[in-house]
Amino acid sequence: MSWPHDSMLGSYEILGPLGVGGMGEVYRARDPRLQRDVAIKTSAQRFSERFEREARAIAALNHPNIAQIYGLEDGVTNDGVAFRALAMELVPGGTLADVIASARGADHNPARQSGGNLWRTRHSSPPG
Repeated sequence: MSWPHDSMLGSYEILGPLGVGGMGEVYRARDPRLQRDVAIKTSAQRFSERFEREARAIAALNHPNIAQIYGLEDGVTNDGVAFRALAMELVPGGTLADVIASARGADHNPARQSGGNLWRTRHSSPPG
């Protein structure tokens, strides 16, 4: 289930692929009515209930680190395959995998950083 560039998925124009996951694919798309780019997450029909639960859970949240949901679409491909699509805020930057990979080796846990600083302080001071 993939959409070619410049095809339509519901009312959204597909601009290109962004990624592939366990339940489906994610595309960059254009909302022509609101004149904005969005992310479209698609799902095969077999994940329909799980996909809808995910959509409702995300829609109930409001946080700057969580992409906003703009809508949920149901449809059928030209091949007759049923699908679900979630229109979401398009967040600039890399994927979560990119962020995790770039953070490897850097310890961002303040407790561990404080403990490490304490250890260095204790072991670098002359005995006294």
